[in-house]
Amino acid sequence: MGVTGIGGTARAAGPSATRTPPRGGGFRLPAATGPAEAAPMAAVAPVGLLAVQAADGAAERNRRGAARARGLLKELSALQAGLLRGEADAGGLARLAELAEGESPDDPALADALAGIALRARIELARRGIMVAGT
Repeated sequence: MGVTGIGGTARAAGPSATRTPPRGGGFRLPAATGPAEAAPMAAVAPVGLLAVQAADGAAERNRRGAARARGLLKELSALQAGLLRGEADAGGLARLAELAEGESPDDPALADALAGIALRARIELARRGIMVAGT
C-alpha cells in the first residue's frame, strides 16, 4: 500500500488498483461560525492596532524629547559663550525658556537626562529674573 494524499491509501497493484475512501481523516472546512464565535477574534485586531499606535507614539515622544534636550544644550552653550563675551541675547533666553517646558519622553533614562538639563536651564533663567511655569 502507498500513500496518495491526506487520509487516503491505494493498493500497489496493477491497472485495476482502486482507491479506498478516506476514513475520518482528511481535510475539512470548519463549520460556519456565528457572530458569538467571531467576536473574540474581532476584538484582537483593534487591541493590536492600539498597541502599535502606542509604540509609535512613545517613539515619537522620545524623538521629540531628544531633540528638545539637544536644543536646550545648544542654547545653554550659546548663553555661556555670550556671558564670556559680555553679551546678553534676549532671543536666546526666550528660546531657552520655551525649551525648558514640554512633555516628558517615555524612555526613563532620556526623561531623567532631559529633566536635569531643563532644571539647569530654569536655574539660568531664574538668575536673570525670568520665571517659567515649571519652577
